[in-house]
Amino acid sequence: MKKSDICIKDVKAEFLPIKMRLPLKFGSSVIESITCCRVKMTVMNRDGKTAVGKGETPLSVGWGWPSADLTFEYREEKMVDFCRKLAPMWLTDEFADHMTHGNNFELPEEIPHLAALICNSAFDIALHDAFGRVNGVNTYATYNSTYMNHDLGYFYGDEKFSGKYPEDFFVQNPPDKLPVWHLVGGKDLLTDAERTGNEPDDGYPVTLEEWIKSDGLFCLKIKLTGNDHDWDLKRLLDVGQIAEKFDVKYLSPDFNCLVKSPDYVNQILDELKEISPSIYAKLIYVEQPFPYDLEANQIDIHSVSARKPVFMDESAHNWKFVKLGLSLGWNGVALKVCKSQTGAILSACWAKENNMQLMVQDLSNPMLAIIPHVRLAQYIGTIMGVECNAAQFYPEVSKKFAVNHPFLYKRSSGMVDLSTLSNIGLGFTD
Repeated sequence: MKKSDICIKDVKAEFLPIKMRLPLKFGSSVIESITCCRVKMTVMNRDGKTAVGKGETPLSVGWGWPSADLTFEYREEKMVDFCRKLAPMWLTDEFADHMTHGNNFELPEEIPHLAALICNSAFDIALHDAFGRVNGVNTYATYNSTYMNHDLGYFYGDEKFSGKYPEDFFVQNPPDKLPVWHLVGGKDLLTDAERTGNEPDDGYPVTLEEWIKSDGLFCLKIKLTGNDHDWDLKRLLDVGQIAEKFDVKYLSPDFNCLVKSPDYVNQILDELKEISPSIYAKLIYVEQPFPYDLEANQIDIHSVSARKPVFMDESAHNWKFVKLGLSLGWNGVALKVCKSQTGAILSACWAKENNMQLMVQDLSNPMLAIIPHVRLAQYIGTIMGVECNAAQFYPEVSKKFAVNHPFLYKRSSGMVDLSTLSNIGLGFTD
């Protein structure tokens, strides 16, 4: 029991529809709009002080609930309804710290689990923000014995973690600037030669080459199909040649969970290495080639991770799935706060203790949603920076937030700048 413990007095959710300036294709899905869930959570600590925390998450239907049978509109409506149901479920008169509240929350399984995690994450993020705010500190200064009632051994049920807290796994000097990854979607234009005349004329770059020159990019994530060998190999070569032309240093292929066998990835990697060793050398990790449901698809991928690091993304629902993934040959984790701040912290600490590499990736997080996302990368440490691509798809919606944080919402010299964020809670500016 600690004076900093909180109970949850009020929870409100609102929904913000956003139209994308360009469609985003990944795997079999093409996304043209998105809805953000924004949560405000009022908490009270044992001293009777109250504060309001914020959380926001894009309800990424195509990523969290892929389906060939159900319409996008149906799935999105179900996710919005699920968020509305969650709001009163978070209310509690019991006092606890943020990690305990987050870990103990029982998530209903009325929609696919990944979609449910996305919906719940806005509430969990607001919880962590509120905990820092009500106690007047940076939330990342609370993941320790001063504020937490339990060590990591309690959460994992593992004596190996006894006496250890998340803070023990944070970087010692969190940087104010992070290298930023740009997403090359399956429908993105690479060069001016691919223009059709139907592109938006809104003052923002359209082609990959324009983005590289505009934002000084040196990290590119490449969306692939996962089921069309020739297209995937050609896409890697085409983007790789642009990378060489503009001195882009790092590449990462994302197969979007559609690969059924390690042989598919191995063949593409081996052919790429043979055709262009220099492009192959730029690949610093491979992202989630294999199906979402790790328990049902326990594929041994040691042959792939022997070639390049392979990072779990959609499959890394929580630290227990990360543990299973390690046994199957996965050697990295792509963290997302859209699966909850609590879950991201627990997955990150377990992974670091077990020598797995980390990355932090977004769901094209705009507005408030980008802040807890970059904060995680800043404190937990990654293989290389952080992915931030909202600027590509809906830059206008973040304009009012960019007034206070101009170089967080606009990437500059291949970096995002976190120095303007508040040092209370997760960093939101009132």
